[in-house]
Amino acid sequence: MPYDSSLDKQFYSKSWEHADEKITVSVYAYNNGQKKLQITREAVNADGSPRFAKLGRMTKEEVQGILPLIQEAMGQMD
Repeated sequence: MPYDSSLDKQFYSKSWEHADEKITVSVYAYNNGQKKLQITREAVNADGSPRFAKLGRMTKEEVQGILPLIQEAMGQMD
């Protein structure tokens, strides 16, 4: 069964921004399934437009920035 965006429900989403990047913490459930945490990174291209980037490794500053968001998101996962 292919992915159907109409079945994806968002319960929480907040972002932490620093310099030319944004890390977003979200909670989603697909097709009334289990709620799951999603973390994404967006960087800014040279022309100023945003693009998704691999989250990969994070600096201590990034972790400290999104940790409160993760804790808040966990409250939405009950």
